Amino acid sequence: MVSKDQVTEALDSVIDPELRRSIVELGMVRSIDIADDGAVDVTVSLTTPACPIKSHFEQSVATKVGALEGVKQVNVAFDVLSDDEKQALAGKLGRGGLPEGALAQVKNIVCVGSGKGGVGKSTMTSNLAAALAADGNQVGVLDCDVYGYSMPRMLGVEGKPPVTEERKIIPLEGSGGVKVMSVGFFVEKNEAVVWRGPMLHKAIQQFLEDVEWGELDYLILDMPPGTGDVSITLAQLLPQSKFLIVTTPQPAAQEVAARAAQMAHEVDLEIIGIIENMSGYVDPSGGRHQIFGEGGGQQLADKLDVPLLGKVPLEEDLREASDSGKPLVVSNPDAPAAQAIAQAARGIIAHTPKELPTMQAPAPAAAPDRGAKELPVIQ
Repeated sequence: MVSKDQVTEALDSVIDPELRRSIVELGMVRSIDIADDGAVDVTVSLTTPACPIKSHFEQSVATKVGALEGVKQVNVAFDVLSDDEKQALAGKLGRGGLPEGALAQVKNIVCVGSGKGGVGKSTMTSNLAAALAADGNQVGVLDCDVYGYSMPRMLGVEGKPPVTEERKIIPLEGSGGVKVMSVGFFVEKNEAVVWRGPMLHKAIQQFLEDVEWGELDYLILDMPPGTGDVSITLAQLLPQSKFLIVTTPQPAAQEVAARAAQMAHEVDLEIIGIIENMSGYVDPSGGRHQIFGEGGGQQLADKLDVPLLGKVPLEEDLREASDSGKPLVVSNPDAPAAQAIAQAARGIIAHTPKELPTMQAPAPAAAPDRGAKELPVIQ
């Protein structure tokens, strides 16, 4: 007969899609009862009674437990954590409260960061989001660079987001059908945001938990440069999100980007790859110029043992498209820079799950070989 310890071990690979942790670690497994005839009854406590992915929990528990030898039938029941239990769990996680379903249907969260400003991180974010959407994915973008917000302009959207009767904010739709949320929608045009750290933390948490994101294949977060408060906040709120680093080829930028990678490692965020922006300039006569140096992206990828997902050439069209609010991958998908970004987007798809995290184990038994490989520059 299967043991309770075996059932608990199987349930450890069922992940809460918002808290991004195992339901066993979160204390959400209320009870396990094993009958002599091989039937197993599991009761799972939800954080909210209106959990939009209850069926995914049910399917995942049944699949994981049903695969155990000796189990003939799996019955899954649900209840809801009490207010005291929610408060205790929030305290355990270092949060003020628990989310109520806003991210429950988001399959993958990818943070796009850099060690320093000026490397084109926001340009890469907007174009990667548009490229993922063009590939048939449901995509959202959260502008976490609160002090230097730029997603409204780069994705060509402005206005005040509507609010539902349940007081959930509806993201606006930008170029390519990408859902967008930014502090820029709530301040006067080009107004400076002057906030201290605690206000910043609260704003990011509200954008994650009080926005009606709905079903998304990818939520892309445009991070502020460096390794400050926002990075720590996101690591706390989204411990299983992925991290993508943007750098330029020059050694100085690569060295600074390595610090962002170090921060990601320290807070246990998985780095899925590197994008080298401003990789080279091709003049009208066909001559190639390494204005910002050469090889920094590959060196960083080799150092971190992650893929170099793309080398994006320096093009005026890329800058002009971003300023106009229509990403280059949408306005001119055949441009060399657009093709390089589309290639990087395909790399993101290859390194992220296609299902909700409730159906994924926390970590594979053996990590696949993701050794860094040189990618050709599209010209």
